[in-house]
Amino acid sequence: MSSITKDWFDDLRCAVAFLTRVPMPHPDGPMPENFARAYRVFPLVGAGIGVAIGVVDLGLLAIGLPAFAAAALALGAGALLTGALHEDGLADVVDGFGGGRDRAAKLEIMRDSRLGTYGALALVFTIAAKASALAAIPRAAILPSLVVAHAIARVPPAFMAIWMPNARTDGLAATAGKPAAPVAATAAFIAAAISLLLLPWPEALGAALIAAAGAVFMAFLAARQIGGQTGDVLGAAEQIGETAILLLLAASLPRAAA
Repeated sequence: MSSITKDWFDDLRCAVAFLTRVPMPHPDGPMPENFARAYRVFPLVGAGIGVAIGVVDLGLLAIGLPAFAAAALALGAGALLTGALHEDGLADVVDGFGGGRDRAAKLEIMRDSRLGTYGALALVFTIAAKASALAAIPRAAILPSLVVAHAIARVPPAFMAIWMPNARTDGLAATAGKPAAPVAATAAFIAAAISLLLLPWPEALGAALIAAAGAVFMAFLAARQIGGQTGDVLGAAEQIGETAILLLLAASLPRAAA
């Protein structure tokens, strides 16, 4: 195996271990050395997560469950697969930004593992929005939509990690290191290729643009609230992108299929 191929396999193993609960060999220490480089394969792992959720949703629909119930249970299965990693980040961010009086208090609340009212409401709203959107997407487009949503939504965190300063000196974002620009560009290319293969180009472009807009909003908000990014902020950006893409596709794909 060439060194280049080995690097890609190492990055894929690192990304799977971080983004899912799938057991993978893990090196000693708190953070693999190649974590920052592994951002480039996040869209591939995201696509796999989307496949898993889509298969569950289609299976439940096949046995006669109502569309909304099937979507909600499929999203629950997705949370089990990922350990609700990004959902936890979203909840922590909303709790911190909504409940802290100053930067230090916001960061302290975000570090607290307990779920607050603001975070709980954010999870309720996003899960309801995603389930409703998934239930409205034509059955033939469910799997492509989920793959694209999960692939594209995992690209913005790479760019945010590059361009935004760390809000704290410890924690995941600080210890993981910043990916190089070619790493983020590779992630974007992989996500774009997946999207154009699975969706009509207007929907693929719209998905990319709306995820980028969500990331810009999250970056602006985090800069004002805590002066930079944390792992929770990156997770929140992923959730915003994923939710926005599914809502966009739910609105556009039924018309395209008509």
